[in-house]
Amino acid sequence: DPSFTILDQGDSEDVINLLRGQLNLADKKKRFPNKATINKIISLSINTNNSLRNIVQEEYPHFIEHIDDIENIAYRFDEYKKKNNLLDYDDLLVYLRKFLIEKNIYAKSLLADIKFIMVDEYQDTNYLQAEIIQGLAQYNRNVMVVGDDSQSIYSFRGANFKNIIHFPKLFENVEIIKLEENYRSTQNILNLA
Repeated sequence: DPSFTILDQGDSEDVINLLRGQLNLADKKKRFPNKATINKIISLSINTNNSLRNIVQEEYPHFIEHIDDIENIAYRFDEYKKKNNLLDYDDLLVYLRKFLIEKNIYAKSLLADIKFIMVDEYQDTNYLQAEIIQGLAQYNRNVMVVGDDSQSIYSFRGANFKNIIHFPKLFENVEIIKLEENYRSTQNILNLA
């Protein structure tokens, strides 16, 4: 429905907390993840295209005994949003990717007007964002990215520096321009530091 409401992070966490409470999971004798942690797990799963189980095993192994309950909350969270015409920030990305991949007349109309795409800090994109960039560039293929594979700092949010490494394989006729001179750190600045 076009009159959907967007949940910010706090709103999403509150809905998760409501669902967590309905399932009486906060009353468990063993420590159960709080609303913020559950939201991070769900979001990381969506943005990295990785299962909830893998995210918990890799990032939150101390909560692996609760994986069934976490998966249940994630399912109920998705159903709650659909029932109440709500989208969170991850949903906006998921629906954009879906819109671009469907290649319907509306997507083609939008993409016909996009001549150039430029992405800064490409090493800090995650799986979902990289797919959106490919979707945006599917017709004109005119993409420029800037980044440094050794400067990725957002892996905790699902960023994957391999996106910049694999970029030349995703697009034809890629020209790589290496900037190896640092103009910000002149010798005077380095001496002062």
